[in-house]
Amino acid sequence: MPKVSSVTVPYASYLRVYEPLAAFPEPERDHWARYARRPERPSYQDELRRSLADLVPTPPVPVPVHESSDAFVLETDGVLCVCPWRTRLRGWQAMGELSGQLPAPVLDAVLPPVLRRQTTADYEQWLARNPDARPWIRTSTWQVPLHWFVLVSDEERSYDRGDRGDRAAPGAPPVLRYRTPMVEARRRVARGLKTLRDALDEAPLIEGLVDVGRWLEEFHPRSLVELDYGGLVHAVSADELDEDHSAADVAEGIEALRAGDGEGAGEAYARLVERWRAVRHLQFAN
Repeated sequence: MPKVSSVTVPYASYLRVYEPLAAFPEPERDHWARYARRPERPSYQDELRRSLADLVPTPPVPVPVHESSDAFVLETDGVLCVCPWRTRLRGWQAMGELSGQLPAPVLDAVLPPVLRRQTTADYEQWLARNPDARPWIRTSTWQVPLHWFVLVSDEERSYDRGDRGDRAAPGAPPVLRYRTPMVEARRRVARGLKTLRDALDEAPLIEGLVDVGRWLEEFHPRSLVELDYGGLVHAVSADELDEDHSAADVAEGIEALRAGDGEGAGEAYARLVERWRAVRHLQFAN
């Protein structure tokens, strides 16, 4: 499949669920089985470029007219697993979050109120026909939410520098990601929530974990969970990525809370805040 553009979009990270092929009903299961046999499939960069391209026309198209038939595919222990893009559903959900992210005048300029109202009405009608719909992918811009790291361990971290240093002959892009079985991700969420609730009255980390835990319960128990830095690897230096062990810092902080070591938990949290504050500040750089 041809790419929309060769331009790298640097700012999005992803949390994905890959479900085994057997979890999908027919005829969708047959579609994904055939799709997985394609010699070439689009990447996450292609997916993001397409969504950005829809915002260029006047008026913009915040949600695709038709649902995507693409997916990410991987095989683990001989089992084919699929992560559908579901860009239309994710577009609707992203629209619902914009009001809390942009000042009203900016939001009205980017997406006029009449367009937002029509998009909301379309979503409500679609949701009435598809009440159990949920996305297989969550996206975050200019950061990896800290509660995502609770789902994975440092031992599951995989970092490939790619060919980022060879500008004359660019090849494989850098990749930093974690992959873990669904049962492990759910167990870590449960243990992390217990520790945090015992130690803290309330915190954004708790709210985030509750939300992502409910989301994970929607999927097949033999699924695979992937935390992918996505395009953020292009915005951060290779040395900084080498030193980034955020999952280990989160685990260390939670373990310190479990042991009643508030100072140790504070030190781990401070490292995380400093690291991700620096990344978020990149969105304001020229």
